[in-house]
Amino acid sequence: MSQQALGRHPGWPARLGPVRVPSGQVALRGPRLLDAAAWSRARMRDHAYLENWEPTTPGTWAERNGQFAWPSQWSALRSLARRGMSLPFVITVDGALAGQLTIGNVVRGALCSAWVGYWVSSEQARGGVATAAVALAVDHCFQRAGLHRVEATVRPENAASLRVLEKLGFRYEGLFRRYLDVAGDWRDHHCLALTVEDVPKGLVNGLVADGRATVM
Repeated sequence: MSQQALGRHPGWPARLGPVRVPSGQVALRGPRLLDAAAWSRARMRDHAYLENWEPTTPGTWAERNGQFAWPSQWSALRSLARRGMSLPFVITVDGALAGQLTIGNVVRGALCSAWVGYWVSSEQARGGVATAAVALAVDHCFQRAGLHRVEATVRPENAASLRVLEKLGFRYEGLFRRYLDVAGDWRDHHCLALTVEDVPKGLVNGLVADGRATVM
């Protein structure tokens, strides 16, 4: 389907889910300015848990993830979404903020591709939350946003994130040497990807068929 037929910025705004997994009802929605306190609380609590997997950026962790850092991040995310360059989501479990998921670097034209990145609170790190969130987002990319390919780059040491992608059928495409500056050094990353032809029935339907989720 052409971009013109889908609309100027297809797939945004959007609310996705919910899907029920062992941890609860997982849904995706756009970020809100009022998410500041819950976002900062999760990020500050999980400093050690998250820092090893995220790109190095200026400032201390508290400066980047304190409550007053959220408004500028929210504004930037909203701007990218309005320009059709990103699909930013907050992950919720039973209505409470549990992480973030971003479909970034959206490219149209002959490529129709993007990347997916996500983090989930340590309190929700098990129980299928990340798997359900990625499944909802990728299905949306292929079914409503008009994308053909979604890729993810993950450090080889991040076994939990690799398991999420492997369970969903992402295929390994290669190793990017010294790809991103993470935790103060240039780190290798695995590249995994899916195209729309890989999942004609959708990722959420696959989770339901495997008994890992139910659609609400």
